[in-house]
Amino acid sequence: MSHAVVIGGGIGGLTAAAALSRQGWSVTVCERAGSLEPVGSGIAIAPNALKALDTIGVGDKVRELSAMQGEAGLRAADGRWLLRTSAEAALARFGDPTVLLLRATLVDLLASRLPAGALRLGTTVHAVDPHTGRVSTDDGDLEADLVVAADGINSAVRGALFPAHPGPVHSGVTSWRAVVERPEGELRGSESWGPGQVFGIMPLADGLVYCYATAPAHRTRADRANPTTPPNQATLDNGSTPSNGADAGGGGRKGELARLFGDWHDPIPRLIAAAEEDRILRHDIFCLAAPLPAFHSGKVALLGDAAHAMTPNMGQGACQAIEDAVVLAHLSGDLPSYTAARLGRTTKIMRRSRTICRLTRWSNPLAVRAREAAMSLAGRLGDDVTLRQFQDVFTWRPPV
Repeated sequence: MSHAVVIGGGIGGLTAAAALSRQGWSVTVCERAGSLEPVGSGIAIAPNALKALDTIGVGDKVRELSAMQGEAGLRAADGRWLLRTSAEAALARFGDPTVLLLRATLVDLLASRLPAGALRLGTTVHAVDPHTGRVSTDDGDLEADLVVAADGINSAVRGALFPAHPGPVHSGVTSWRAVVERPEGELRGSESWGPGQVFGIMPLADGLVYCYATAPAHRTRADRANPTTPPNQATLDNGSTPSNGADAGGGGRKGELARLFGDWHDPIPRLIAAAEEDRILRHDIFCLAAPLPAFHSGKVALLGDAAHAMTPNMGQGACQAIEDAVVLAHLSGDLPSYTAARLGRTTKIMRRSRTICRLTRWSNPLAVRAREAAMSLAGRLGDDVTLRQFQDVFTWRPPV
């Protein structure tokens, strides 16, 4: 039986291990953390990723435990709708809606699909030999026919395989995330854009709401003195890096959100007020601006953020990692074919996501008004125009 060693117990790594196991591989997942407790945030699973999860028997359970994204769209900071879409239109066009759930829920579902004993928590990988497949850990060496590097945006494996690649760059924005109790009154999913800032609202199941926000990055004095400082190594699996904690102006993360978004449309101020200070996550967003020359070398395959870390603006970071995983398993370790199948697609999405990130940073009043006018025009043309922008992303289907 062929053996795969997966480095990293995030969404991409767990999906890869589950998918390879279903293809008859024995798998070992090495996760340096002592538990699989993910960050306390929500996640959107788009139709393309739902179809991928169906191949490992998780899709229906994800649908069952999720909230379906209903009417949603883009709004201005004052609450004006710029464009909208409906779940019915998305379902008719893509065969599935986008569903919303806690990251913890998805991680638990994926971990439940692993064979007994496959997951090794608290295991740090120190070196990988791409030629032999030997993986050196603090618990001893592992021999693998395939090594899956799902070790995040600051991937040490990627750095060793492609030392000439420039690595992650700062996107220019800081992000905040929080899960809060759903307030009284009507609440619709939306993403609101103001001058240089974004606030997103995602209703979840069980009376919860996932909120996220971005604004131009606040740099520490050290950052301003050395703007090329690389991201901290304690990196999350969504392309973000922990910032220096307390906001630059004092008052904590909740106070910073209130100052930035407190005069935006309802229910944004109420959602900020409902957030608990110690559960607000604040991170600078990094991404890979330059694509890699390949997603493999020798017996090693790169997956997820290790291969194509992108800004979160298209909601495709985890979705593309899930796609990677099921394609890699389907190809049974044929790594040149894996690169051929995944490099072009993920590069396109990575670039589009970064372009949207740049659009959100526009703060000049004339530019903001022009942006809103263009969005309003698209909104008046109906659901079809809006959904067509995601046609090539959401209509992807896993190989059979």
